Amino acid sequence: MPTATKVLTIGDLEAGFATYCQALRRLVADGREMDSIRRTICWDYLHRLHTSLPQNYRSPEELVARYKRAQLAAAN
Repeated sequence: MPTATKVLTIGDLEAGFATYCQALRRLVADGREMDSIRRTICWDYLHRLHTSLPQNYRSPEELVARYKRAQLAAAN
């Protein structure tokens, strides 16, 4: 898993949450494999948010599953 060169605070991560979700959604839409997705910065940031504040943020695995379901539903 990559790590960013700048150390972000939880506040910084929270501020970028929507952007990280959008990037993750795009990766799913592009058909990227889970191993590839797990090596991205957006995965790292979403994972950090989830492990720091699990009551507030879903896990990246759950988000990927949700985006895949939405993609399948839109295709039908």
